[in-house]
Amino acid sequence: MSTAVQLPGRDYPPAAASEPFWPAQVTILVAIALQLLLPDRLTAGPRWLIPSLEAALLLGMFMATPRQLEREHPLRRRTAIGLTALVSAANIYSLVLLSELLLGRGVSNGRQLIVSGVLIWLTNFLIFGLWYWELDRGGPGRRAAGRDGPPDLLFPQMNDDRIQPAGWRPTFVDYLYVSLTNATSFSPTDTMPLTSVAKSVMGLQSLVSLVTIGLIVARAVNILR
Repeated sequence: MSTAVQLPGRDYPPAAASEPFWPAQVTILVAIALQLLLPDRLTAGPRWLIPSLEAALLLGMFMATPRQLEREHPLRRRTAIGLTALVSAANIYSLVLLSELLLGRGVSNGRQLIVSGVLIWLTNFLIFGLWYWELDRGGPGRRAAGRDGPPDLLFPQMNDDRIQPAGWRPTFVDYLYVSLTNATSFSPTDTMPLTSVAKSVMGLQSLVSLVTIGLIVARAVNILR
């Protein structure tokens, strides 16, 4: 049963509306491809190991999910969250290895380090867009069915009917934009976290992004001088 929440000027939740699943699939594929581009010394085990596991999970999720999400799919959501967590853990592990490498002495090949930092930052941006999409209001299945839970993120369109119609609901691109702004500003911009889960996820993304940009890219630039 959906949770009723009164928002300024409108009822909540919005009416049911199907949502395509392909943007999330493409995002996961791009994140896996970015991991394959990392050098061997920045990966857990052989370079192909983690991406292969991720690809297997993605294939299983693809087979268990219709092209259009119209209702809840518990198996799909559990698989998606597990896959997102695996990509996140692998990316953070690569960041730790790169940080240790940069803090050591005798570092060379600064250009490769810059490229590796950019790949880690891009993966961070993409994968946290998936986190927001999967977590907000109970996930895309509940949102598509019109059974939204309490909102985890407060979008500006939710505050004023003059900005968007009362039936507006966020789509995948909205969550990807939230991830982009949080990764570049290290803090929320126009979309505010409402729950402890959302705040924790946004805080972790900001920390990963800050370390990547502030430590790795700056250190690599100094190596190139």
